[in-house]
Amino acid sequence: MITISQIKAARLLLDWKQSDLARVSGMSFAAIAALERGKGKPRASTMEAIRGAFEKFGIEFI
Repeated sequence: MITISQIKAARLLLDWKQSDLARVSGMSFAAIAALERGKGKPRASTMEAIRGAFEKFGIEFI
């Protein structure tokens, strides 16, 4: 599973705002913002949706 640090780094690589990630991943802006602040424990399906959004745009996680 990807980490919050990886999410932030991938957003920076793509020059995306949180709202961009929300739109591409199909999640709400509030959910992305809370996740990046470390609020709550995200589901595996949430993290996979985010990972999939980045992978569509060429980001690979190793």
